[in-house]
Amino acid sequence: MTPMLLWLPVALPVLGGILLPLLKIRNKRARNGYVMAVTLLTSLAAAVLVLDPPVGSSRLIHFMGSLDFAVALDGPGRVFAALMAALWPLATLYAFSYMEEDAASTRFFTLFTVTYGIAMGVSLAANLLTLYCFFEMLSLITVPLVMHDFTPEAVRAARKYLYYMLGGTAFAFIGLIFVIVYGETNYFTAGGVFAADTVAANASLLRMVYLFTFFGFGAKAAVFPLHAWLPDASVAPTPVTALLHAVAVVNAGVFAITRMTYMTFGTALLYGSGIHLFLWCVVLFTIFYGSSMAVKETHLKRRLAYSTVANLSYMLLGVILLTPEGLAAGMLHMVFHGVMKIALFCCAGAVLVRAKRAYVGELGGLAHAMPVTVACFTAASLCLTGVPPFSGFVSKWALAEAALGAENGLLGAISVGVLLVSALLTAIYTLTVSVRAYCYPADARAAGKGRTEADARMLFPIVLTTAASLALGVCAQPLFGWLTAMAAGLFR
Repeated sequence: MTPMLLWLPVALPVLGGILLPLLKIRNKRARNGYVMAVTLLTSLAAAVLVLDPPVGSSRLIHFMGSLDFAVALDGPGRVFAALMAALWPLATLYAFSYMEEDAASTRFFTLFTVTYGIAMGVSLAANLLTLYCFFEMLSLITVPLVMHDFTPEAVRAARKYLYYMLGGTAFAFIGLIFVIVYGETNYFTAGGVFAADTVAANASLLRMVYLFTFFGFGAKAAVFPLHAWLPDASVAPTPVTALLHAVAVVNAGVFAITRMTYMTFGTALLYGSGIHLFLWCVVLFTIFYGSSMAVKETHLKRRLAYSTVANLSYMLLGVILLTPEGLAAGMLHMVFHGVMKIALFCCAGAVLVRAKRAYVGELGGLAHAMPVTVACFTAASLCLTGVPPFSGFVSKWALAEAALGAENGLLGAISVGVLLVSALLTAIYTLTVSVRAYCYPADARAAGKGRTEADARMLFPIVLTTAASLALGVCAQPLFGWLTAMAAGLFR
């Protein structure tokens, strides 16, 4: 298979999205069919490439030296691309129902489809320059999605999001420049791109640059103190927040940090250094902080957003352990969290659209009006909490084992303690929603309204992602085995 085909999952949705307003399809059913066709073709192309990746890279533009705009597909890229290929069509189907009455739905689906291609570009980037370009484009294309409704709240959230993303990419640009100057190449290479004598002569400088780059890409991963944009961005339409908080944007931050850590700077440069230990502590604090804030948050989507803040740092904990076991566990949690969280956000969106309730205190008796939605929310909450044998338990157990196996026994033990406390807090902020929906009397505003269950286009993605969350824990071993082998291959 020729590497040139790697451009297909990028080009299809970008061109398809750009053509959508030009085609001026007035019939919504026909327009939705067009959007779904483009989305499914993109996912099919990505699936074929993930299952049988071409060898080598495909260069579109050559600037100078090793500065190319090029794509390739390695182990981490296959994980991220497969996750998006599986979940994007479901989010699109959900969006057809959610945006049914929106007057600007064509603009929404134009941007939504183009975002798919740019996110695929992040997963397929062959080098740091290409990753940086797609990363920046992902920030810019999602800003109008965040402020889609153009309410004052949405505009403020989009402005805040843009400021954080531009600041983050400015820090990441520092890393890009130093890699170009000091690295032997900027193409991703297992073990890093710096020669041994370069590392020996400039170790402190390179570690400091890594710190800047970590927080640069970490702005998208909502690492503390760069997390504040994420809860505010929950004002966006739910199909956007589902992908923003579960799949594309935030995972792009984790993915970029993974590539930078293992395939640009290298673990040998970082392991055991002060920067390494400092970032380990930052990640642990972010887990605790995000979980704590979720408990006190009363707005349902914002509560789930703070949950995402914590769970992104679960993944980063695996990355920052700088061991194959940690990396495999972190990427396993990326996959499982993406499926669990998109189910939870879709449930929250269905409640918002159908029952017109946004706050936890308004959810009394909701199980009688929306039984399927509440049942799915409860099941996905059990998975996220880490109740055995479901998916969240498997990935959190793997993270705990990796932390206990680290050479720094004290931080490893503290890591396990933080994971346990976070699991307890997760149970509180998710399952209290279900308890209120099942056990409390109906909210006065909803009395007498009867069933308000979502339609099939909403329920199908909700039920399917919930079922996947339950099943993945039981069937996790093949995936975890592959991730373990892939992670071991990055240590050279």
